[in-house]
Amino acid sequence: YMIILSTLATGTIITMTSYHWLMAWVGLELNTLAIIPIISTMHHPRSTEAATKYFLTQAAASALILFSSMTNAWNTGSWDITQPLTSPSYILLTMALAMKLGLAPLHFWLPEVIQGSTMTTAFIITTWQKIAPMSLIFLTMNNLSTSVFLLMGLLSSLVGGWGGLNQTQTRKIMAYSSIAHLGWMATISSIMTNILIMNLLIYLIMTTSVFLSLIISKSKTVQDTTSTWTLSPTLTIIMLLSLLSLGGLPPLTGFIPKWLIMEELILQNFNLLISMMAASSLLSLYFYLRLTYTTALTLSPNTTQTKFKWRFYPNTPTMFITAPATISIFLLPMTPLILL
Repeated sequence: YMIILSTLATGTIITMTSYHWLMAWVGLELNTLAIIPIISTMHHPRSTEAATKYFLTQAAASALILFSSMTNAWNTGSWDITQPLTSPSYILLTMALAMKLGLAPLHFWLPEVIQGSTMTTAFIITTWQKIAPMSLIFLTMNNLSTSVFLLMGLLSSLVGGWGGLNQTQTRKIMAYSSIAHLGWMATISSIMTNILIMNLLIYLIMTTSVFLSLIISKSKTVQDTTSTWTLSPTLTIIMLLSLLSLGGLPPLTGFIPKWLIMEELILQNFNLLISMMAASSLLSLYFYLRLTYTTALTLSPNTTQTKFKWRFYPNTPTMFITAPATISIFLLPMTPLILL
């Protein structure tokens, strides 16, 4: 397991640090091949199906990246990532990166794969697996189409909002939340890349906090979250605040990226776009609020008289949740320092 995890990390780091298209592709391939056994560790038809779906989409996206870089090298004679791309190459690359990230309209694999894997694997897919494609977007943004990314961002935030409304599984809710957040990142990517990176970091920290809460409380469905308070009242409050932060409510960290992206897009006169995105973030907020309601404001129907579960020593270490939870709740006053 440690060998596979280190290969996963190595793949992402190779992609992030490469300036040669072939090396970037090698990193993405390492990354994909390492996560397949992690997804299919549970010997279950659902996880096998999820691994197959993930492999097919990611292999197709990697092939598109390789194809676009080859056609580009054929026309320009350069394998450098930072060099301008020819017209067919950048169209292929945009499609490939959107497929890698799960941006709408190429998002269909993401909820299915996340639902078929364990909580920990879902956590890796929604956080770590987004870093490599995002770094490629960051490097090639000057050569990619602004209007396409703005449209994909809008579509992703709408899909992420609508798709999550009817879900009962926490993993699927987190998948649609991931699609919506990536939509916000896609819209700002072509205008201000420093806000893109800040948004990515904040998204990673908030998602880490929520996923660790779900892993510790073993909440696989919305119904499961009703019994979180019997496990630990503190965890209930952390989960409530982390979810509201993920929804982007003002006194919490999640408001920073939304605020800055809105401000920047209004400066660029994208008024209709940002109005629609703000409306779609209300849709997302609805299902986060539903989760906070079941977690912190309702009691599960209990037949027993006991108030608390047996407090056994937790199987999952709870130490790792402290830093991401604190950051995902209290970072808003630090905004001027982050912006520098």
